[in-house]
Amino acid sequence: MHRRDFIKKTTLMGGLLILNPKFHFELMNEFPEEELIGKGKPALYGEGFKLREEARLQFNLIRKAAKEKGFNMHVISSYRSYTHQNGIWERKYKSFRSQGFSHQKTIEKIIQYSTIPGTSRHHWGTDLDIIDSTRGIPSNPLSEVHFNEGGRMRKFKIWLDENSEKFGFHLVYTNTPGRKGFAYEPWHFSYKPISIRMLKEYKELDIKKLLQTNKLMGSEHFTDEFIERYKRENILDINPDLLP
Repeated sequence: MHRRDFIKKTTLMGGLLILNPKFHFELMNEFPEEELIGKGKPALYGEGFKLREEARLQFNLIRKAAKEKGFNMHVISSYRSYTHQNGIWERKYKSFRSQGFSHQKTIEKIIQYSTIPGTSRHHWGTDLDIIDSTRGIPSNPLSEVHFNEGGRMRKFKIWLDENSEKFGFHLVYTNTPGRKGFAYEPWHFSYKPISIRMLKEYKELDIKKLLQTNKLMGSEHFTDEFIERYKRENILDINPDLLP
């Protein structure tokens, strides 16, 4: 490249960065911001679930391995868009408020298990909630009781503990003593080879700005202190194996 062309190109890029700082993020990162917050349109694959292609291929392999051991691996939830997550958020928000909970208590109740729209790992196409449906699907499939000692999915849980990481899938919200944030979810697994890269880039986002500008139901009650705690505990206090 000639020196004059190089100067023109770098000047143009500099101008774009000044006009649109977001351009820098997209230029330097692997994943567009829209995909990290559930507003993009990533290529997704699967029957009865939606994952990125590499994750789908590995999930088909682990599901086949589980089948050979007598388990019927069933997906309760996989990719969720921002709009889908917002629907969950609003439904729960209205429900808790109707029960008389304050706005602050409502938010705390929701984030025991559900993420704020724009912050869910389910936005990435790498995470999924799985159960064993060999004995049918219970009315409350995502309940810890099924995976605990004496539960109908206990043997499945033991098998997952021993085999899931061989296929790249790691439990996200563990029952490690002292872990904060979302409650223990023995059903929620993440495809590490991709999700760890996505989390690395997600950490670069301005979470405070993201939450305060999306005008979510109840977002006027998101204090600076709450947002920092949510980022530290709910987004980052996960299985250390999944941290970049």
